[in-house]
Amino acid sequence: MALVVAACSTASDAQQYKRIDNEELKELMKKDDVQLIDVRTPEETSYGVIEGAKLMDFYNPNFVNNVKGLDKDKPVIVYCAVGGRSASASQKLKQLGFKEIYDLKGGIRGWQQGGNPLSK
Repeated sequence: MALVVAACSTASDAQQYKRIDNEELKELMKKDDVQLIDVRTPEETSYGVIEGAKLMDFYNPNFVNNVKGLDKDKPVIVYCAVGGRSASASQKLKQLGFKEIYDLKGGIRGWQQGGNPLSK
């Protein structure tokens, strides 16, 4: 008789990045080595960004080259307008070998709805 052990991965294991809320973002931003990335277009970012964010337009053909300048061993937090692009960007970062990736649920709209400030 053979014993077979099977395991299934959770959704977060499959996507290989963690979705976080506003409060988790605030806690992560207290770390010195965190990299905050805004993947919205220049037009969108002209209305404001989360303080400390680096602007890296996901739709820019140079997106992959731009993110290669980041440290793959340091935590990366990604956000967009509402969450779609940041999920795609998070998957791309995982493919590129980034180890610790966070995606802000609700994007910058959710951040603002939570009463949090923007920087120009």
